[in-house]
Amino acid sequence: MKPTTSNEIRQAFLDFYEEHQHQVVDSAPLPVRDNPTLFFTNAGMNQFVNVFLGHEKRPYTRATTAQKCMRVQGKHNDLENVGPSPRHHTFFEMLGNFSFGDYFKTDAIRYAYDFLTKACAIDVDKLWYTVHTSDDEAEKIWIEDVGVAAERVLRMGDATNFWMMGDVGPCGPTSEIHYDWGPSACTCGQPDCGLLLDNGCDRWLEIWNLVFMQFNQDQDGTRTPLPQTGVDTGMGLERITSVVQQQPVNYHTDLFSPVMDRLQELLGDDDQARQEHETGYRVIADHGRAATFLVADGVMPGNVGGSYVLRMIIRRAARFGRKIGFTGPFMGAVAETFIDHMGEAYPELENRREHVIHTLTQEEKRFARTLDTALAQLATILENLKKVGETEIPGGVAFDLYATNGLPLEITRDVAQEIGFTVDEAGYLAARAAHAEASGSGAFGQYETGTNAYADWMTKAVQAGQLTAEGVDYDPYGGPFLEAEIIGLFIEGQPVETVPADTDADVVTAASPFYVESGGEVSDTGKITIEATGCTFTVNDTRKPIPGLIVHHGKVTQGELKLGQTAQLQVDDTRRAAIRRNHTATHILHRELRAHLGTHVTQAGSLVAPDRLRFDFSYEQAVDKQTLAQIEADINAAIMANYPVAIQYMSQKEAISAGAMALFGEKYGDIVRTVQIATSQQNKLYSFELCGGLHVETTGDIGLFHFTSEGAVAAGVRRVEAVTGTAAYEILSAQASLLNQLSQMLNTPVNDLPVRLDSLLEDNRQLKKELARLQIKQAKSQFDSLLDQVQDVDGIKLLTAQVDVPGADELREMADWFRNEAGSGVAVIATIAKDRPLFVAAVTADLIKQGIKAGDLVRAVAQVVGGGGGGRPDFAQAGGKDASKVGDALAIVPDLIRSAKS
Repeated sequence: MKPTTSNEIRQAFLDFYEEHQHQVVDSAPLPVRDNPTLFFTNAGMNQFVNVFLGHEKRPYTRATTAQKCMRVQGKHNDLENVGPSPRHHTFFEMLGNFSFGDYFKTDAIRYAYDFLTKACAIDVDKLWYTVHTSDDEAEKIWIEDVGVAAERVLRMGDATNFWMMGDVGPCGPTSEIHYDWGPSACTCGQPDCGLLLDNGCDRWLEIWNLVFMQFNQDQDGTRTPLPQTGVDTGMGLERITSVVQQQPVNYHTDLFSPVMDRLQELLGDDDQARQEHETGYRVIADHGRAATFLVADGVMPGNVGGSYVLRMIIRRAARFGRKIGFTGPFMGAVAETFIDHMGEAYPELENRREHVIHTLTQEEKRFARTLDTALAQLATILENLKKVGETEIPGGVAFDLYATNGLPLEITRDVAQEIGFTVDEAGYLAARAAHAEASGSGAFGQYETGTNAYADWMTKAVQAGQLTAEGVDYDPYGGPFLEAEIIGLFIEGQPVETVPADTDADVVTAASPFYVESGGEVSDTGKITIEATGCTFTVNDTRKPIPGLIVHHGKVTQGELKLGQTAQLQVDDTRRAAIRRNHTATHILHRELRAHLGTHVTQAGSLVAPDRLRFDFSYEQAVDKQTLAQIEADINAAIMANYPVAIQYMSQKEAISAGAMALFGEKYGDIVRTVQIATSQQNKLYSFELCGGLHVETTGDIGLFHFTSEGAVAAGVRRVEAVTGTAAYEILSAQASLLNQLSQMLNTPVNDLPVRLDSLLEDNRQLKKELARLQIKQAKSQFDSLLDQVQDVDGIKLLTAQVDVPGADELREMADWFRNEAGSGVAVIATIAKDRPLFVAAVTADLIKQGIKAGDLVRAVAQVVGGGGGGRPDFAQAGGKDASKVGDALAIVPDLIRSAKS
């Protein structure tokens, strides 16, 4: 039966290829963690790059996917077209089928033609085809094998029909399938409008691109045949849906119509108002869908990288929402509509519904607080530029709008373009870079996954039969000990045959029991020994420079390592046991945080080390001590319940559909490892997460859990740190010992310590009050005796004296007493506090008019004792270093007064 809805088309595509022996592979997450050039997955083939390069082997040679994609960076940045364009999007779904050394052009072309004309029942008279100018084979297949009319197969050059992974590497010709909307859809205005013009006319819609990878391009441009050809095809779900539903505008298909209708309902618009605000509706629908999927895949709004992209599209949608009539948050309702419509195809949406809605709403509210101010400031900037005849916003000004008011460049650019202005984007980037340098954040860190030497070595090792195509036999779950042959040695990234003593190196063995850092869990350490020679290699880290290759990094501490030796690999099992406790405790912590704080709480990062665990989670406010204590109590209750911890493997889609939590930032395969913590109730799970890490067998093995800190990491993200097992016992034991010491010192039972301490603190407060009273009394007594020392300096009463008081408070009291007693006069009084001189000066109002100022006086006397200070004309304070010169400092005051008067 012909599919009609977008959900049916997506499923029909996957079913079609599954019937043709393709493995249905779940979509990779949007965030890209292993490619420094991409924030997000932007094509269906991204998750298969290493398969095409021969660095990774899958258990299948045919695959099909419905891949979530984002294009908001570099040459694939479609942002400015989103809204005005009928078919440009930030987020889209790419339907693809792939062959890894299996079928090639004939089957790829036949499958595509059959799906379009048979499964989707598209009129063959509406389809046109392009092939590369040099690809006689593809043209022949279309015409002779498939049977399409020769005039519908057009030859085009590299710009349209040749694909390359990069400047060097796999590449090959392509064949594109286009849909003709008919002459009425023509927008180029040319009477001979045709596909060969390649001028972007809306009449012609490219719906499918078939890439035939058959060459490898060298630096000099030379192309040689690949040892294994491949097929990589991509068809946008949005485009094929528009064809099936006969809606040239993507936003009129059922991919967007539910949310467009919801927006109209929320705004109370009639159809005419909706039409007038069409661009705003489209931007909100597109950005709302993108933001929903990004948050569901673990991205949080922020200021750098993918987090900035998410924040920017939320804020851009919010700004357009304000333009078309929204006065309050609306992104949560948009997200909810997409979750309802697409949650079955992408279970992560439904599983993280509350988290997605909460995150979008909070970010929208956060921006709303500054949006009006930012737009008003931008309006003023534009008006001032207009007055002086300028039409470009300086880059530094645009960056200041973002840094100060949170207004992304993209919104500034939108507003500017609406009135014919531009933005100096190069200047903006320069200002941003300068700001990053000044604030110490720098640019993006260098990305390193190893060197070509590892990839070249592994290719040779596979060819020589030392390794299978899957790489090192990696099994960190089978135990801490393994015996294996040394098949690779590297010093500073280059292969060698021997490693002498006291040398850092990387060791590759045919198999390894060492865990490689992943999911926040640190790598194993341990040692590799050669029993026959006594050689010992200390493993300080375990790494994976390329897929399938496990290297043990460390130092030869005894003897000499050689290729071909049989080695005994021993993981530090005591350290690993501590890591296991902390990792399982992290899962329990995650569960209890959601139980106590709300299911919108999700993981935003973690560290599982032997000495502690760290867990970042999305939450808007500090967790109060009482709640944190209750969470800790419930975590320990789960530990004492001794729940069994079970490991089970299943398909990723099955696990997500069953409610498994996926750790954000992790890359999962088709078959995933799940960690299930059961309860005493039948068929009820306490915790269920996708996880490749190491865990205890029962929760009781954790022993004890204790929080050590809670605090903020970023806006909307909190962090807790904790310890388990022996580390938790040691902290609590030390605290108990301290309580016992206090109990003995105060001769009070431990349980009565709070009452006893309150009593002591109150006694201390009363004693401090009494001491202050006595000090003031003593100071008053000293002051009374000083009045006899008042000098007459040209008719001005002057008191200079060094007194014995604790500090500045008492000096200020004396200065006030003098002003009250003298009515008119100047006082400069000093004391020695903590071995350093301290001065205060006071001048009555009438003398200030004569030019005598307290700040000038203390600044001058402080210079005599090697210090400085200042203050108001009527009162000032200063300090110094040399207490022996206080007398000399006070002696210059009369002359200072005379100079000031003159």
